[in-house]
Amino acid sequence: MEKGKSSITSLISAFGRAYHHQFDSPKIFDDFLAQELISQEEFNDIKEKLIQGIQFFNPAIAEKFNGNPNEILKWITQIQLSPTPLARAAYCEEVVLHELEFGLKQVVLLGAGMDTFCLRHPELNHLEFFEVDHPATQAIKKKRLEQAGLTAPDNLHFVPMDFTKGFAVQSLIHAGMVHKKTLFSLLGVSYYLTKEENARLLENVFSKVPSGSSIVFDYADETLFETKGLSNRVENMVKSAAACGEPMKSCFSYQEMEHLLEESGLLIYEQLSPNQINHRYFAHRSDYLSAFETIHYIHAVKE
Repeated sequence: MEKGKSSITSLISAFGRAYHHQFDSPKIFDDFLAQELISQEEFNDIKEKLIQGIQFFNPAIAEKFNGNPNEILKWITQIQLSPTPLARAAYCEEVVLHELEFGLKQVVLLGAGMDTFCLRHPELNHLEFFEVDHPATQAIKKKRLEQAGLTAPDNLHFVPMDFTKGFAVQSLIHAGMVHKKTLFSLLGVSYYLTKEENARLLENVFSKVPSGSSIVFDYADETLFETKGLSNRVENMVKSAAACGEPMKSCFSYQEMEHLLEESGLLIYEQLSPNQINHRYFAHRSDYLSAFETIHYIHAVKE
């Protein structure tokens, strides 16, 4: 993180959601506000860098679509960038809506980035949302909300924190979190922490919430660093993250993940494998979108 700048991954994720809203059909997850939180300059800059980087992603595609930048951008975005951010966000929001039927009172978004869930669902004004992220990312997000004429509702609370270096439950309590059923979202984060950091984070997160509280997150399985994936996209993802200064640090077998969760008093309620994710969110499409290899989603509940 550079002082005064938002996370690169949060901007790229916002770009992918904005692109999906504007150009893809049918929608996996429609974030119609994403384009408001990324400037046109940033959108164009990411767009141009992706198009220029096609040789890195796939030289054969670069040759096939030479002279057709829009098709190159579509290919890179749908193959490489969008699948995981779109499907994991759709899954998380499905879990939130399901948990509401069982007494959910609070949602804590860890690494919220440019998330717009609370803003897109004004009807959920009885549900408290706490967005936890790096102070620089949050400051920029607040500024962009203001520039877009969007007002944060009373049930949205910003909690500035670099939780990758230490999770402070007290900061959430000061922001208004109470001892009631809570759902934590940890999307696109686990890969960038070591196994020890993931374990410590889970332990701290669930230290002061009641039984029945839960977490939704995505993680990479034990094949992350050896799988190439469709058009080498898994290998490209790992290389790109390292090149951006945000390297991926961990992956887990199912048994390791199960043990990690049990150590924090959590039981797996649901896990979606890449094949299950593909079936649920990407079936019967005629474009390039499909579930990413090695990436799994989990909903785990505190005993």
